[in-house]
Amino acid sequence: MKHEVTTLNTKHIIAESLKKAMMKKPFSKITVSEIISDCGVNRKTFYYHFEDTHALMKWMLKTEVIEVVKSFDLLLNYEEAIFFVFDYMDKNGYIINCVCDDIGQEGMKQLFRDDLFNIINSIIDRVAVGAGKKLEPDYQEFLVWFYSEAIAGTLLDYTKNKEIPNRKKTAAYLSAMMGAAVSHIENIV
Repeated sequence: MKHEVTTLNTKHIIAESLKKAMMKKPFSKITVSEIISDCGVNRKTFYYHFEDTHALMKWMLKTEVIEVVKSFDLLLNYEEAIFFVFDYMDKNGYIINCVCDDIGQEGMKQLFRDDLFNIINSIIDRVAVGAGKKLEPDYQEFLVWFYSEAIAGTLLDYTKNKEIPNRKKTAAYLSAMMGAAVSHIENIV
């Protein structure tokens, strides 16, 4: 257990150095040497934890956003989860834009979509159970794909434009659409 805590702490220290560097320059210009120099770990330690700076960046976003969102009870606290994501993006816009500049809009959308896929699948499972519905696997797969694409696109637009409809309404719209997609299943299968 102590090793796991130490490992996690080391990863967070390395990630903080990446964040500092991202405030100053494009992601593609950040080197492992800069990161380790700032945080005081050696090169071997960096590579023990991360394959490269891209792996570090993905881990950082997953731990700071995706893992936190997964910890919400998304049926009861979906609004809080959505607000958390938008707040994170507001506070860390420089990180999101830095990453987007490096991997492009399609790469960023793919990053969002991949992480959203499992979250959306879990939500749809729970909505279906709550509605007493059994979804056809093809339909559930379509719903997960559809909502992952839609939410990833919305997040990408938000990172670039900072324009999103009222957050409370956006959360309510998403909830209503998912509920409607599940509750009207008899008309689809």
